[in-house]
Amino acid sequence: MNAGRLARGARRRRIVAGLVAALFVGAAGLAVSAPAQAFPASSKQQVLDYLASISGNHVVAGQHNKEPATQPNHYSQVVKNVTGQWPGLWGGDLMFNPSDVANRQRVIDQAKTEWANGSLVALTWHVCPPTMGSSCSFDGGVKSRITNDQFDQVITDGTALNTAWKNRLQEAVPYLQQLKDAGVPVLFRPLHEMNETWNWWGGYGAKSAQLYRITHDYLVSKGLTNLIWVWNVQDNPAGGWSTYYPGSSYVDVVSLDAWYKSYPSAGDYQQIQSIAGSKPIAIAEMGKMPTESFLASQPKWSYFMIWSEQLQGNNTDAEIQATYFNPRVLYQGKLSLPASGGGSDPGSGARTGAITGLAGKCVDARASGTADGTVVQLYTCAAGVAQTWTVAAPGGTGTVVNAGSGKCLDVTGQGTADGTPVQLWTCNGSGAQQWTYDDGTRTLRNPQAGKCLDVTGQNSADSTPLQVWTCNGQTNQQWSLAG
Repeated sequence: MNAGRLARGARRRRIVAGLVAALFVGAAGLAVSAPAQAFPASSKQQVLDYLASISGNHVVAGQHNKEPATQPNHYSQVVKNVTGQWPGLWGGDLMFNPSDVANRQRVIDQAKTEWANGSLVALTWHVCPPTMGSSCSFDGGVKSRITNDQFDQVITDGTALNTAWKNRLQEAVPYLQQLKDAGVPVLFRPLHEMNETWNWWGGYGAKSAQLYRITHDYLVSKGLTNLIWVWNVQDNPAGGWSTYYPGSSYVDVVSLDAWYKSYPSAGDYQQIQSIAGSKPIAIAEMGKMPTESFLASQPKWSYFMIWSEQLQGNNTDAEIQATYFNPRVLYQGKLSLPASGGGSDPGSGARTGAITGLAGKCVDARASGTADGTVVQLYTCAAGVAQTWTVAAPGGTGTVVNAGSGKCLDVTGQGTADGTPVQLWTCNGSGAQQWTYDDGTRTLRNPQAGKCLDVTGQNSADSTPLQVWTCNGQTNQQWSLAG
């Protein structure tokens, strides 16, 4: 959200607003605070399944909470004061200015609390450019431009600015890891509004999309399987939003920020759906509470999030209440995640069976081996556990596990060079064992290496070992999953 929007609409301060609202709600009998349904440790897939299940019928009400980091629930509390309910989605930010960066732990602690209380969790990051330090001002920092040459360096592997960007991402890893350890899936929205130029990362078309891919691959390589990747553009009239799309294997939720107009237009709604395909869609930022008629006309939005000070700066208490009391709208206490095996691995929706590739042959554990270091090869397909694999996240990123050994498909030595062989190894959550399957290109890509599973030398003979190699679209990198 840019500086102009931050200033839009004077915040209405009423000394007795909370009391009056609470009395109004109670007297009118419009809402009774629902008991929170605490969420257990869960997987990202459970959240995605939930968002898919409510599409067309319900929408989760979200509230963003911006700075200061020392008050990470301020605006959600306002919602509670006005409606008697907590939002079903809590939004926070890893932020940028020195005092807020120093208090990131407060934001993470609040995220854990919100999840435990039964609200979904979303994080944005107004991140400082890699040409600056870890903290910065908004104007001249987050809201700034770097040169075209500098941007090219940021997205070119091995340059000083590319390394600086990855170091910047690394600063967030310990905080995101805490959420993974707590079983909290996070709707993570990096590099938001990338079709805008108020920020340093936006307006570069396919290059902005490449920066998103680099960001995704780096954080996935750190084992952060709890991140639900939310791609985001703003509703500017220029259109062409798909130019910024990094590809379906990098995105879990497709989202729009509504700022040029109060609500997305019918054309906006259609454009987002055409990009998303079967993925959930959401309004990640808006300033005006959605009305009953709007939600009925665009029913596939899975959640909306009101921007911090816009809550009361752009809405009356009656308007806030009308939205929350709409039976279509879900707040804390009305959300219920589908059951799953639990944990932080994306196990729901896994596909088990053979992985078929070049010349119709299969991915195979050599000699049905089960030891660490067993060679993974191409071999004539046959029934048996040596060729039975469970792809944990066929619609995202996760492990590929061999049924016979219970071990993971692993890039040897966590290598990133072309020609690094793959093997079986005890599953350990490392980046060497994370794979992203792309249905369109039929590739299995290791985000840590940024490379694809490849049949060495395009040789279809039995016992040809598999390796990782720069993704090139050739047939020796194309794989079909079971089911």
